[in-house]
Amino acid sequence: MTIHKEGYTSIALTVLFIFIINAFANYYFADVKWLLWLLYILSFLLFIIVLQFFRHPIRKINPDDLHVLCPADGKVVVIEETVEQEYFKDKRIQVSIFMSPVNVHVNRNPVSGIVKFFKYHPGKYLVAWDPKSSTDNERTTTVVENPLGIPVLFRQIAGALARRIVWYVNEGDQVKQGDQFGFIKFGSRVDVFLPPGTEIKVNLGDIVKGGITVLAEFNNK
Repeated sequence: MTIHKEGYTSIALTVLFIFIINAFANYYFADVKWLLWLLYILSFLLFIIVLQFFRHPIRKINPDDLHVLCPADGKVVVIEETVEQEYFKDKRIQVSIFMSPVNVHVNRNPVSGIVKFFKYHPGKYLVAWDPKSSTDNERTTTVVENPLGIPVLFRQIAGALARRIVWYVNEGDQVKQGDQFGFIKFGSRVDVFLPPGTEIKVNLGDIVKGGITVLAEFNNK
């Protein structure tokens, strides 16, 4: 287990905030022992919460071109056939993973291949489970064509608390299944759009792990 690089600044600011608040309390309320101890406990809890959010577990990835791996830790909240309007403009199977603030927030490539399309969209910060968040919120859209020639679209979506989306891919990049493609701070979701006929391997409500859980499997016939 390591700390993700995206957390360095946030952790440093948290430590600074804790130091300032505790120094102020010790200067003005030195005689109010119960208040100081309460503040110490709350400070410790705040530090642990921020630290765990940026944890970066080491995972062994088993690449398979027939598999689509989960792009994030979280809970499966959507499995439905829909029309993807931005890139494919036709029917796709959408699978959405909701990440709560307690989940690991590393985003991983669901497939290996070439990045055929990438676009960042500024937008709103609706709650991640709002259906309009897919089209109205700040988000990124990435399309990777795997070695079998199958394109997979995945989308990072900011939520009410998630105010920063980070990505590490650009059009033309060669990416590897399970490697990081981005990070979203403080809870949100990732949508995956798959070709009709793809066999979905998860169910609504399933708890999944990025780079580990097989989200779907392509028909190799």
